[in-house]
Amino acid sequence: MGPDQIGILLNSNMYRGIPTRRTGQESINNYEEVAEEFDLIPCFLRLGDIDLKQGKCIAYMYNGREYAKAIITIPKVIHNRALYTDPAAHSNVLQLISQGTIMFNANNRYRKDLIHKMLWDNKYLRSYLPVSVSATSSGLQQMMEQYSDLILKPVRGSVGHGIIRLRKGNKGWETIHYSVRKKSWIIAQLYPRNLPLWLGNLLARTPYFLQERIPLLEYNDRPLDLRVTVQKGINGSWNVTGLYAKVAPSDSFISNIAKGGTAYQAPTLLNNLLSAPLVAGILAHVKSLSLTIASELSANLPMLADIGLDIGLTDNGHPFFIECNGRDQRYGFRKAGMTNIWKDTYRTPMAYARYLLNHQKLTVSEDSDMDLL
Repeated sequence: MGPDQIGILLNSNMYRGIPTRRTGQESINNYEEVAEEFDLIPCFLRLGDIDLKQGKCIAYMYNGREYAKAIITIPKVIHNRALYTDPAAHSNVLQLISQGTIMFNANNRYRKDLIHKMLWDNKYLRSYLPVSVSATSSGLQQMMEQYSDLILKPVRGSVGHGIIRLRKGNKGWETIHYSVRKKSWIIAQLYPRNLPLWLGNLLARTPYFLQERIPLLEYNDRPLDLRVTVQKGINGSWNVTGLYAKVAPSDSFISNIAKGGTAYQAPTLLNNLLSAPLVAGILAHVKSLSLTIASELSANLPMLADIGLDIGLTDNGHPFFIECNGRDQRYGFRKAGMTNIWKDTYRTPMAYARYLLNHQKLTVSEDSDMDLL
């Protein structure tokens, strides 16, 4: 028998770039290279080209010279690397699963507030979580009475979009938010019992939640955190594939690489800020915490297998969970000069696909959890 086919589900804009290998930050070459190690043929798909009635789909496949479209049987295992907000697309994914296809990371965008609640329900994890409440008027008043630094996050935001900082300084409260129109950060005075019109309107139309802002460790007066890639591999169990540090730009409090943050190798950066023995213990603690978080989330979320966790550190090295990314942006490892780990972030999901093909009794039910988040 020849190699097994493994589906890689992509959004349309990335899918269209495959023939010219213009797929943004997703490396098609890495998929090809590592899939071969596990006797797999990557087949790049998009949801609109899957015919559930016929059990067929159109896929881009490499023929030795170029990527060409082919009509193939729907692969038995699919790794979802697409983001869908359309309920109809979500329904099609669930139908595909109900017909027997194994799709891991089928839903890779979960509400941040519900992720936080899942973890808060684990008493062990509470000391690693910032206090959080819904962004209601009463919740806002309560948090502003207890803390002097807060973060407003859209429950469905990504790569730092829409995040607002509320900070109490010598002259009272102020908001810090990014203006897309002005392409700059705006600082404005905030009166707790009289919210500015723009903020009130924003909270009325977009679900937000509110967190205490953890005083993060800083490098050159810029806050940093760690991105930890946690994935299931050839044994079907969670492992930390790698981690790197992200440092916010000088004019920002957000460390996302897509928002101008800089990626560094974590041990090197932290050794400049803390003693080497302390750094080794902190990184071991972060990895252990990340595995516990991944295990807790996967106990509640169907077929979760590939996530990126943002973990903040205080000045004394205590880790705090910031958020979970269901479609981990792996290119940060490449930017940090960690090429081998970057390739491993592609290798491990392909190893897990091989595990699933070898253990096809593992399936996903039509659990409603994916609809609720």
